[in-house]
This record gives sequence, C-alpha cells and structure tokens, in this order.
Amino acid sequence: MIKLSVFSEDKAWSKRLRNSENFFKNICNAFPKKYKFSNKKVSLSLLLSNNKNIKRLNKNFRNKNKSTDILSFPFNKKIKISKNTYLGDIIISYNYLDKPKSQDLGSFKQKTIKIFIHGFLHLLGFDHIKNKDYFKMLREENFIYKHVKSKMN
Repeated sequence: MIKLSVFSEDKAWSKRLRNSENFFKNICNAFPKKYKFSNKKVSLSLLLSNNKNIKRLNKNFRNKNKSTDILSFPFNKKIKISKNTYLGDIIISYNYLDKPKSQDLGSFKQKTIKIFIHGFLHLLGFDHIKNKDYFKMLREENFIYKHVKSKMN
C-alpha cells in the first residue's frame, strides 16, 4: 500500500484540484498491482509548488538555474522495497502544467497524472539519461498511465 503525504505551497492548485490529496491517492490506488506494493508500507511526499519555488530547488540541488515541471528526490539510490519503505519526495510545478491557460480541466488532470507517474518512477530508480533507459521508462509510464486512466474514468 502506498501512503502519500500531499502538501501545497501554491493556492492555484486548489482552483484546479478541489481535493488534491484524494486526487493523488486515487491515482496511487489505480496503479497496476506491481506498483501497489500490497502487504508493504511504502510512503512518499508530494509538494504541489510553482515555477518560482521549483526553480530555487532546481538550482540548490541540481545546479540548474531554471524552473522545471517536476523534481524527484529518491530517499535511497538503491531501491529495495521492504516492509516499511520511504521512497522520497516529488515536487510538481503548477505553472508548467497550467499551459496553455485555456486548457480544460480534463487536460490539466491528464497532464498532472502523467507527470506524477513520471516522478514516481524516478523515485523507484528509473531515469532517462541514456536512450535505452528513456524508452524503458516511457514504456512503464505508458503502462501505468493506461491502467490509471481505465480505473479513474
């Protein structure tokens, strides 16, 4: 089971997601079986942020002086899911997902689900530095996304 702690530092999130904690918990509950970690206590933190704050974090931790859509900070380099595992932290920028501003709520939610899955996979050790790793991660993202989409509709 995945225990998710959701924090928000930008009020704009609540305009699009009335109950963000439930929204993200529903995503986790809709994950395919292999990512639900049954009979285990797996936890992670999610910070709903904005471009200004994510840029600061990106500069401090990755030495990149620009905003980005998502940051993931795995708690451990080597992921071994045991009875009680803290995966790490995910930070998502509202400003990145809210483009174009004219997009409907459904599109915003789809982008949010996709980027959350992307960050989740980073916490599990996936990356996209090499081409083969990029395609492996993309395959998993699509697999999880299709599963979540079918359960949340």
